[in-house]
Amino acid sequence: MPPRPLPAPIHARVAGHFGELVQGRLGPSGPVALVTLPCPVLAVHAAWRPGPGFGLWQGAHPVLGRGDLARLFALLGAGAARGRWRLHTQMPPGGGAGASTAARLAVLRCLAGGALPPATEAAFCLALEGASDPLMLPAPGQVLWAPREGRIIAPLPATLPTIEVIGGFAGPGLRTDALDTRFADIADLVAGLHAGPDRADLGRIASESARRNHVLRGGPDPAPLIAAGREMGALGVAVAHTGTAQALLFAPGTVPDAAAGTLRALGLTHITAFRSGGET
Repeated sequence: MPPRPLPAPIHARVAGHFGELVQGRLGPSGPVALVTLPCPVLAVHAAWRPGPGFGLWQGAHPVLGRGDLARLFALLGAGAARGRWRLHTQMPPGGGAGASTAARLAVLRCLAGGALPPATEAAFCLALEGASDPLMLPAPGQVLWAPREGRIIAPLPATLPTIEVIGGFAGPGLRTDALDTRFADIADLVAGLHAGPDRADLGRIASESARRNHVLRGGPDPAPLIAAGREMGALGVAVAHTGTAQALLFAPGTVPDAAAGTLRALGLTHITAFRSGGET
């Protein structure tokens, strides 16, 4: 008899983000909150096929360890599920582009046979990481999100204007500490987002969040990128507040041809361009 074919692989794709438009405390003692910058062109792809072997890898490097996977199986009630996993991430780990949340969501969706309710997926990510990006939401950039609590604080009342984004990553990745709450106060910047900003306001708000948090927390300095963006007519910058992603924000159709080369000259890698937002 011919050998019985293995079941077809189960696939899942979860898009990431490219830092945040804002991240910080809502008042000096308020919760950590953020508005993410969705990035549809950077994603995590997961595939699972039953068979021997156990682990989740990107090339020769394990992405989720056995402990992570065992906890995920236990949370999902899939303790008997074993097989060969393969994970491909288009963003560098620790870059602030959502690799860890997207990886866990992709694995979860493979095991579950599809997407679960966002609140359920957020609870899974929070249990595994202690923090989560809002990548399980249908419109992750349209909410004020509490990453240490895995919940929506409030929807943004207006769709943010469409912007073109080009950016890269400044140095090796920085692992997020779920217990880290030492962020700048951004209550006034969040109020600006709730007011329905135009593109110029959006660029100013994102740049100010980057500047405040760098002064307090250190990390990659946004000042050289801000200066380069000013010369190229950018609206401002957006950065990963717990990573190395840095990006310039432009009005649609205004990204100079020289932008990618300028970013590389500043030392950024993995240059990425995309469009975000929903209003013209």
